Amino acid sequence: MKMSKANPQLLDLIRSLRRASARNRAPVWLAISHALSKPRRKMAEINLSRISRLTEEGETVAVPGKVLGAGGVDHKVTIAALAFTASAREKVRLAGGACITLSQLLDENPKGTRVKIMR
Repeated sequence: MKMSKANPQLLDLIRSLRRASARNRAPVWLAISHALSKPRRKMAEINLSRISRLTEEGETVAVPGKVLGAGGVDHKVTIAALAFTASAREKVRLAGGACITLSQLLDENPKGTRVKIMR
């Protein structure tokens, strides 16, 4: 499969997600790698208000794109994404949650259990 991305860190992340999916039989990583392989204009941009509405206390969310700071989070949630705005990071931290990278989530949870993908 020919990749048209130029960002070497993103290409490494996509490759490691695909390898982890095959090694651990975890389809969640394959789905995230496919979403990251799409053109930039189709990359996910999710507001905190949407994450807050669709999650519950203590859940883990993977966003194959950027998390924006519109709205707020009223409960503790762990969000793994490609990028965060500064206001999104601050609001999640104030709610008691955590902002991590997708590669950190892959290292912490190689089986991909209890990970919700938001696009």
